[in-house]
Amino acid sequence: MLRPVPQPAAYKVVEVSPVSDETLERALNERTGEGWSFESLHFVTRDGSHRPALAYLFFVRGEPPGEP
Repeated sequence: MLRPVPQPAAYKVVEVSPVSDETLERALNERTGEGWSFESLHFVTRDGSHRPALAYLFFVRGEPPGEP
């Protein structure tokens, strides 16, 4: 039986601003609907503020290097 040839990984980074549950949800739903898999979320804050100024969403498609 032949195994499918793994595709090299492709990554996508999406910047979200302003940061709210609605903007994050919209970005997540749009990219996963395009076939991207969610990988991680990183917030950026300003000095003296606990509220994120912006967020970066990381997505991947294909096989990450070194994984079968």
